[in-house]
Amino acid sequence: MGIITNSTSESRDRLKMNKKVYTGPKILYIDIETAPILAYIWGLWDQNVGLNMIKEDWHILSWAAKWKHDPPSKVMYADQRNAKNINDDKHMLKGIWQLLHEADIVVAQNGKSFDRKKLNARFILNGFPPPSSYKMLDTLLMARKHFKFTSNKLEYTSDKLNKKYKKLKHNKFPGFKLWEECLKKNVAAFNEMKKYNIHDVLSLEEYHNILEPWDGSINLSIYTDDISKTVCSCGNKHFVKNGFKFTSAGKFQRHRCTKCGNEFRESTNILKKEQRKALLRPTTKV
Repeated sequence: MGIITNSTSESRDRLKMNKKVYTGPKILYIDIETAPILAYIWGLWDQNVGLNMIKEDWHILSWAAKWKHDPPSKVMYADQRNAKNINDDKHMLKGIWQLLHEADIVVAQNGKSFDRKKLNARFILNGFPPPSSYKMLDTLLMARKHFKFTSNKLEYTSDKLNKKYKKLKHNKFPGFKLWEECLKKNVAAFNEMKKYNIHDVLSLEEYHNILEPWDGSINLSIYTDDISKTVCSCGNKHFVKNGFKFTSAGKFQRHRCTKCGNEFRESTNILKKEQRKALLRPTTKV
């Protein structure tokens, strides 16, 4: 059985901001660590490993997760240190499955290619149904889309951009040694994995908050019944007019968040009806 620093039952009523219940989307940050595939090989380079050469398949070794509006002390974590069979991750998967099932939006570094698919693979192999649908935001893809950093690895970008939570190095068990010792159920190694995994989630959250104004892929206002205020992804509700957004068919008022600079536009086309009717649009060239 893994260690969980905050139960999923507590997560249902935990979203509080300024003593008021937070009613926006449930945004979950996640990071997983997987065990390696152990196989028989005859060399170090250009190896083709057949299925009959696999000694032990991979599984989830640990996971960490945090709700956006929870404090850093409320990061949830579980690992395989107390599992009778370290390869059997079914019990540990229950917690992360429940969190994904509750979430509206899930954020992860390389989440679309790695975390989500790896978790889905272990879910289906262990007989879990799919969790409820959620929107996946991948900070790796956000960085590739909008920037040309020297490296898009969290180790590099968090070091350059984050002020508080920069990605940690596992110094006591460097490199692969940490995974090797965890597979031996070395408690000291699992303690370092826990520290490393939890810090990755905090680093991810800070990094995502920095990237989000450049991306603008979340409209938090659609997740609440309160239509009196537009809410920015940074939580701010105050905006200033910022010129106009022009499309091939219209003109729309732009607004800019006074806190993070994220840009929004109104949905009403302010071109007069007569102008829209008289407007000639360019045809698409085939």
